[in-house]
Amino acid sequence: MVRDAVLFVILISTFFSYSQDFSSQWQGHFSYLNIKDVSQGNDKLYAAAENAIFIYDTQTQETTTLSTINGLSGETISQIHYSEAYELLVIGYENGLMEIVFDNDDNVLTIVDILEKPTIPPTDKNINHFNEYEGLIYISTDYGISVYDLARLEFGDTYFMGDGGAQITVRQTTVHEGYIYAACINANGIKKALVTSDDLVDFEEWQRIRNGNYLTIESFEFKIFTTRDNMRIFEGINDVFSVLFAYDDQPIDLRVVDNYLVLATENDVFVYDVDFNLIAQVQIPDPFVTSITSATLVGEHIYIGTTDFGVLKTEIFNPLEFEELHPDGPLLNNSFSIDASPNNLWVTFGEYTLTYNWFPRRSRGISHLKEGEWINTPYENVLDAVNLNKTSVNPFNPAQVFISSFGDGLLEVSNEIPTTLYDNSNSGLEPENEPTDDFYPVIRQCASTFDRSGILWTMTARVDKPLKSFDPGSNQWQRYDFLSLIQDGENEWGYGDIIVDDNGTKWIGGYNFGLIGFNENNTGVKLKSLMGEEQNMPANFVTGLALDRRNQMWIGTNQGLRVLYNTSNFFSEENVQAQQIIILEEGVPKELLFQQFVSDIEVDGSNNKWIATIASGLFYFSSDGQQTLYHFTKENSPLPSNNVVDVSIDGASGTVYIATDKGLVSFKAGGLETQDTLQNAYVYPNPVRPTFDIANKKVKINGISENVNIKITDIEGNLVAEAQSKTNLRFRGYNLEIDGGVAFWNGKNLMNDIVASGVYLVMLSDLDTFETKVLKVMVVR
Repeated sequence: MVRDAVLFVILISTFFSYSQDFSSQWQGHFSYLNIKDVSQGNDKLYAAAENAIFIYDTQTQETTTLSTINGLSGETISQIHYSEAYELLVIGYENGLMEIVFDNDDNVLTIVDILEKPTIPPTDKNINHFNEYEGLIYISTDYGISVYDLARLEFGDTYFMGDGGAQITVRQTTVHEGYIYAACINANGIKKALVTSDDLVDFEEWQRIRNGNYLTIESFEFKIFTTRDNMRIFEGINDVFSVLFAYDDQPIDLRVVDNYLVLATENDVFVYDVDFNLIAQVQIPDPFVTSITSATLVGEHIYIGTTDFGVLKTEIFNPLEFEELHPDGPLLNNSFSIDASPNNLWVTFGEYTLTYNWFPRRSRGISHLKEGEWINTPYENVLDAVNLNKTSVNPFNPAQVFISSFGDGLLEVSNEIPTTLYDNSNSGLEPENEPTDDFYPVIRQCASTFDRSGILWTMTARVDKPLKSFDPGSNQWQRYDFLSLIQDGENEWGYGDIIVDDNGTKWIGGYNFGLIGFNENNTGVKLKSLMGEEQNMPANFVTGLALDRRNQMWIGTNQGLRVLYNTSNFFSEENVQAQQIIILEEGVPKELLFQQFVSDIEVDGSNNKWIATIASGLFYFSSDGQQTLYHFTKENSPLPSNNVVDVSIDGASGTVYIATDKGLVSFKAGGLETQDTLQNAYVYPNPVRPTFDIANKKVKINGISENVNIKITDIEGNLVAEAQSKTNLRFRGYNLEIDGGVAFWNGKNLMNDIVASGVYLVMLSDLDTFETKVLKVMVVR
């Protein structure tokens, strides 16, 4: 009946908003290793990671996930609570946002009352604890207590309980013998008030019964248990408190579950009965080097939230074996750089600052998504290389990967194993400083890429010879100076990107020197930069580069976008100019991405551009930038943040991987890389059955070449649809449209009607090589 009442209120209430489910086209790749809180109910364990949740069914051992893909906000979670009475999960966030997920329901209820409360400072909205009592949730926050009615799905009163009604931090509440008790910090002690009072908004209703800083509090039968910041636990009977025990570490989590008192510190979990007899003590064994965040009980097992291994499951009374519980995912959420190739994605977590400051040193591992499964290499196994950033995969040996370390050189990974750390002792890399007994050699390796011959090109910051080439086959290194352009290498703090074109020109994005072009082939060394207002650059800090299929260079900076339309005369023309893209917005000419921080640019099989930005999300533009095909933000998509730090495309599957500072997601864009021939072209689905939504999901013609003409006819030769690669582009409203190496047909004929059942011929003609191929597709209405 409670569940039915909740659903009824949802239908009539207006004080909520639903979040959208994006699972049809999007996939989340979140880390579930750092657990913020756990809860339990109805034989299920609920575990909150930083911004996603997983649910573990203790009966079936099955795991499901909740993330931005399912409608969660992507903000940082602070607390969760599962209500068995109302069959729902309440999620609290550090910014005051609340969300409710109902059992067997795809909808997520988003509650913004605390988040949007103007009288509460943004820094004081953190949700610290949920306490359910008689259909109400008492929400402990950094400003006091708010009350939420689970039956009506609406907020009640808010209690500012400090002296004179001041806002104070409440860490946890409990209800005991008709009174609500609040554990407070900042010397506000323990406060209590009659829970049935109609005037709890009056601070004078709240009585301080203990001084000091109290972190947790729980009612257990006829007693109250509470912990203080001096690492002691107290027992309270009739408001008389006495010390029970002093721990070696600070208690961080206290709850009553199944007639047991469960207390967690950073390194231990203690289970007591009501008389404070120790029932079990659990310590995390090797090899689980981690910190505990929370703990709860389900049946005869204890589930321990950790910062590095998700949830560890063990038996309460025989805690000898530990099972690691968490969904598959990368090591961390704050990806710094990603690199996609067919069925693979490499992720690093860096990082360095926008000004290429490598402090503090980030000691983080690497993650590799290989054929749908994550392979995580922790920092302990990466040969002490810090600030790992750009990744380059050897095109002739995909098992060989090179990862730049902004501080230690270049890390080689072979068959998932870090094997060599290249530095000044074993390679052509040189440090920015002269190593001594007192000074560690610093090698700031950043942007890197392979050319078509299998030579690795990599950049070192703050040295006179920043450009290096390395032949993995011969183990030979070459170094190239930029002294004619950069007289003192220390003046260039870092290099954001490097690409090599078909002429062997290295295009490099600098921090202080704009776009740098370098070519050492045939006619001698050529070195030149594009920078400054006189060359129409919005800034000299180049953050991302992309050379499109027309050999036009797209240049991203921290203050906007530019295009170098003619790259062939870059070295010969005296006054090279970058160009901004002018679009019409409601008839008014405007510069595309004016003053936007562009973090990365990628070109897909259709020559369209994916452009990542800091603060404005991800854009997908037509080949010339005149049409915005998609603009994904946190507000209209599963992006957990509008700070998109990197984007990479798996051309074989058409998957676009999007890295933000709060997590990684992917989008099934549909477009694929073109093929050299039509030999492997095919149609799917085939046959097209009546249950298939042909108008929206569309028939795909995969494996086509770059410049192709497609005709679809019925079996008698009547033309049904026709398209050409450079004309009938996707997203332009054509019935038959082409996106790189795949064409999409919505099943309609030239009269814009869905075709009748029958066999249809798909005739492919490559307009460059004159190769042809005929396919058949059966449509069943």
